[in-house]
Order: sequence, then structure tokens, then C-alpha cells
Amino acid sequence: MNAQELAQACADAMWEEDAATRGLGMEIVSIGPGQAELAMTVTKTMVNGHNMCHGGFIFTLADSAFAFSCNTYNQRTVAQHCAVTFIVSAKLGDRLTARAVERHRRGRSGIYDITVTRQDGTVIAEFRGHSRTIEGEMLPGLNKDAAKAPR
Repeated sequence: MNAQELAQACADAMWEEDAATRGLGMEIVSIGPGQAELAMTVTKTMVNGHNMCHGGFIFTLADSAFAFSCNTYNQRTVAQHCAVTFIVSAKLGDRLTARAVERHRRGRSGIYDITVTRQDGTVIAEFRGHSRTIEGEMLPGLNKDAAKAPR
């Protein structure tokens, strides 16, 4: 299994168990080693009292892209710390896309940058996530030598 196939298999396994991401109507656009792109349309239930998308939903979209990107190496990985900066508001009907890119990964720690844009390319938010691997694998029983990606 090559690195791309491993990343996709890990994403498929994680997607199956991720009721939160699926429940909010998110979709996986693309997956690669240390990378993920997820999209979501802002629905009526996501709009706050200012008639804008509630920041928590934007954060959740970015966090889900972060999660999928750092779980592409068959090592269970969780958020250790993350921060978001909201730049422009999103509105009902906007199609938001979160693109996650691995910036650094060594040992049990990683750093990922996630940019959230709307359909016209406008940047809505910037998110930085710090990851930490924990015990377990996304694909238990997979030959560990085949699952190791270059660091």
C-alpha cells in the first residue's frame, strides 16, 4: 500500500465512525498524506443572531479537516491545541471549504494549517492545529512496516 492509498484507507475508516462530521453535512473533497480538504454548506440551523454562520461551525469544519489530515498515517492522532482567527463572515447558503496542510510532523507531534474559504475564494478563517498521536491505529492489523510514511 502506498502513502496515498494508506491516507485514503485511514480517511475511509475515520469517516465511518465520525457522526459529527457527517451529521453537519460535511463532505470529503480530497485526502492525501498529511492533507485533507472538506466542504460544507451553511444551513439555516448554522446561522446565529447576526444572520451569519456561527463561528463554532466554521471552527468545526476546520477542526474536521485538521483531524482527517493528521490521521493519514495509520496512527490515531488527536488535537493537542488549536486556534482560529475569523477574517470574514460566512452567510446562509455559502459553500465553505477547509484545506488542511501538514507543516511539521515529528515523533508524536505535528503542526497543521487550515484555511477556510467560501465559494468565491474569499478567506473566511485561518486555523492552526497542533496534533498528538495516541495509542492505536486507524487500520488495526495493517503491517506496521507498510504503514510507515516518511517523516
